[in-house]
Amino acid sequence: MNSIIMDIKKNFKTGNSLTKLIYINVGIFLFFSILHVLSFLFMINPNKFFNHFTLHSSLPILLKNPWTIISYMFLHQSFIHLLFNMLWLYFGGQIFLTFFDNKKLISTYLLGGICGAFLFVFSFNLFPVFKASLPTAMALGASASVLAIIMAIATKSPDYSIRLFLIGNIKLKH
Repeated sequence: MNSIIMDIKKNFKTGNSLTKLIYINVGIFLFFSILHVLSFLFMINPNKFFNHFTLHSSLPILLKNPWTIISYMFLHQSFIHLLFNMLWLYFGGQIFLTFFDNKKLISTYLLGGICGAFLFVFSFNLFPVFKASLPTAMALGASASVLAIIMAIATKSPDYSIRLFLIGNIKLKH
């Protein structure tokens, strides 16, 4: 067990920004999972803690918790949610790093998440169809950040081919 922890520390220190982003996302997921179990055992509402870090669509709540514009992109609802976001991040990040540097990966991840947050809040406050769910709607997950990385790759090199299982080669622009 000790060697696993030492390997993780070593990979975090020596790894690129992609590795660090994945470790941070997984670490935060594990932290909140443990917190969820402890809150269950002590009969405390687990959402009491979790909701302070998710992005709320309601502007008054968002103004009370402005850090959620960043924190929501590191939270995940379930293991499957985390798994698929991290798979997309890993494979997209590997391609991204062939065209750009580590600093641009971090900035694209953060700016993509911030733009996703503003789009989420703007949409829920602008369109009347969301009025009923406005006070309770929340966003979480790295999807906006990961899609920003994928879009950056597709914009930089639209003819870049990737091989999809059972489908074959496909260009990013398609």
